[in-house]
Amino acid sequence: MTDVPATGRKAENPWLKLGLELGPLLVFFFANGRFGIFIATGAFMAAMAMALVASWMINRRLAIMPLITGIVVAIFGTLTLVLHDDTFIKMKPTIVNSLFGGVLLGGLLFGKTLLGYVFDGAFHLDEAGWRKLTIRWGLFFFLLAVLNEAIWRTQTTEFWVAFKVWGIMPLTLLFSIAQLPLLSRHAVEQPVLPKDAA
Repeated sequence: MTDVPATGRKAENPWLKLGLELGPLLVFFFANGRFGIFIATGAFMAAMAMALVASWMINRRLAIMPLITGIVVAIFGTLTLVLHDDTFIKMKPTIVNSLFGGVLLGGLLFGKTLLGYVFDGAFHLDEAGWRKLTIRWGLFFFLLAVLNEAIWRTQTTEFWVAFKVWGIMPLTLLFSIAQLPLLSRHAVEQPVLPKDAA
């Protein structure tokens, strides 16, 4: 295990964090209902960029997950608009979730539990706790990827957008709550990050 020195970082307000993550999705949802998928995609890209800028201005740093998501949104959103094909923006959640799941589970194959870096010190767990939590989150990300593929390929665009906003977030919240017993069992007082390569 690797002890982590105190960073002196101010804890991020959870409501602000939720707002910065949910805000762009709400923009996407309402813009799609009023103007259609292509204008909604452009609005989503702009809202995502603004959320990242706001996060940087408030915290002077960017968390890894929103940053990667923002990059993928920019790439696939641009492809959607340039090629006028909404397939790209619909595939974005599949790509992002598969990437996160693959990195987390792939890291375990090399003896690395990387989830602690994603959560940026929000939890202090022993090594077994990080390993179990990493497996669970990795599998959950793959489940989200499969759900996204099933829904956008079989349902209307309106249904997919609604599920992306009102389905994925509650599922993620419920999954997070379900991990509380594990977090309690494996909590440690000393801030510890999982193993990584020296």
